Amino acid sequence: MGQEVIKPLIIIFFTFLIGGGFLIFMNKDKKKKVGIEDKSKITAQGFINVKDIRDKFLYTLDGKIIIYVQIPSIDINLLSKREKELLTRTLTAELSSERKEFKFLAVSRPVDVSPLIAEYQNIMVETNNQRQKELLRHEILSLGNYAISGEVVERQFYFMFWEKYEDGIERDILKRAMEFVSKFDGTGIKPNILVENKIIRLCNLINNPAYTNTEDTTYESNVPILSS
Repeated sequence: MGQEVIKPLIIIFFTFLIGGGFLIFMNKDKKKKVGIEDKSKITAQGFINVKDIRDKFLYTLDGKIIIYVQIPSIDINLLSKREKELLTRTLTAELSSERKEFKFLAVSRPVDVSPLIAEYQNIMVETNNQRQKELLRHEILSLGNYAISGEVVERQFYFMFWEKYEDGIERDILKRAMEFVSKFDGTGIKPNILVENKIIRLCNLINNPAYTNTEDTTYESNVPILSS
């Protein structure tokens, strides 16, 4: 009689145990799916700590404001030994007055060869010299292959300055950037402060491996959404 009572109780116990385990599993699976959906909505600017880009400023998610100064490339091979020494001394003296932190960035950027290709095409149309046309056609094909492969790159250089964000800080950090630019007066180097579209282009150069040399970069077309 006792065994007849115990057996149904054991069956009921295992039924509840299996049912409870199934419910826990389904709940975890649901949370996992929700997590995946949330991650699929993460934007690239969130992934790279960008909150907003306006005018000359980049605002970060961790409460910083950043401004960038681009330094144009110079070919020191065109300078004499004396000119190199003078430029080195001048820049060392000017930049030594910087007391706050800054970051120096050097990135590679695909060279836009389309103007050169267009020029060669115009010459090819105007000339009657078949040998010249053949040489130009071969050169255009070579440049096109370089452009597609991304082998033609140039180094670009930037200085990055930042401050903790607070109301009115834009004026202070812009003043610092302008004073930094003025340090290059008399050196023949003309730095410039990046504006919105160029800041977006720089972010793409650093963070987006699929980025190509698009001159009309826009925020909407070049800040992608991360997929799950």
